[in-house]
Amino acid sequence: MSKVVNDDYPTNNRQLSDEDIKAKFLQDAVDTGAVSNFQKLDVPTEVIPLPSKGYFYPEGHPLSSGTIEMKYMTAKEEDILASQTLIKQGIVLDKLLQSLIVTKINYNDLLTVDKNAVFIAARILAYGKDYEVEITCPSCGEKSTQVIDLQNFEDKEIDWDRFVKGETTHNFTLPISKKELTLKFLTHGDEKKIEEAIKSAKKLSKLTGVDPELSTRLKHMIVAVDGESDRATVNKFVDSMLSRDSLELRKYLKEITPDIDTTFSYECPSCGYEQEKMALPIGVGFFWPGV
Repeated sequence: MSKVVNDDYPTNNRQLSDEDIKAKFLQDAVDTGAVSNFQKLDVPTEVIPLPSKGYFYPEGHPLSSGTIEMKYMTAKEEDILASQTLIKQGIVLDKLLQSLIVTKINYNDLLTVDKNAVFIAARILAYGKDYEVEITCPSCGEKSTQVIDLQNFEDKEIDWDRFVKGETTHNFTLPISKKELTLKFLTHGDEKKIEEAIKSAKKLSKLTGVDPELSTRLKHMIVAVDGESDRATVNKFVDSMLSRDSLELRKYLKEITPDIDTTFSYECPSCGYEQEKMALPIGVGFFWPGV
């Protein structure tokens, strides 16, 4: 994460072991007088910087400051992680993040571009910065155990001059049709609507063999076309968008979308194969260490 707001939060300049984090948790509780005669622990919190820097939240929104406050994980959150009902429903991690976020927000307002950073921060605050994972070498096929330092991840570099802080939308003119699109970054609430729309279209996609995910996402990202925000008009435009325009739009979105870069350098201990940017593998050990 590119900027550390709280000096106590683990940074690249100050490496904390899992034991250090546990000790900090207990010491903070003692310092505040929370641990006395088995009184309830006062759980410590950290202020986490967001990749969006708060740019795309309206003025006055709790996240417009560019930070979010989160607490350390407790037994309550471990109960959430152990809930088979939440796991089967596919909402266990969202329930976990909602429990860990201290800042008073509507979780549906959380931008997807910020959610990855919150996700990584939750893991660091819960079980420490070291994430042990088994990786299969793309070259020789040998498996090896790698320990990834989650603190090394930094925010993606973005040209912030393209945006105006506090404005939730931005414009892009398609190179072929010359249509001006008003775009927004998706929120968790938008992602839920997209998931529901894709599920409802599954029966049709089985018959046609066409997966509507790309067009469905664009329909939720495009707020207006040449100033016209009528949803029927926007949806019709997306369905008839030229493929060359669609390609350039996706390139633009990839270039300007804030995020946390979760790639890492990999070297195979068996054959010496090197890959400078390998995607972070998220397995059950991420939030269920030892499983």
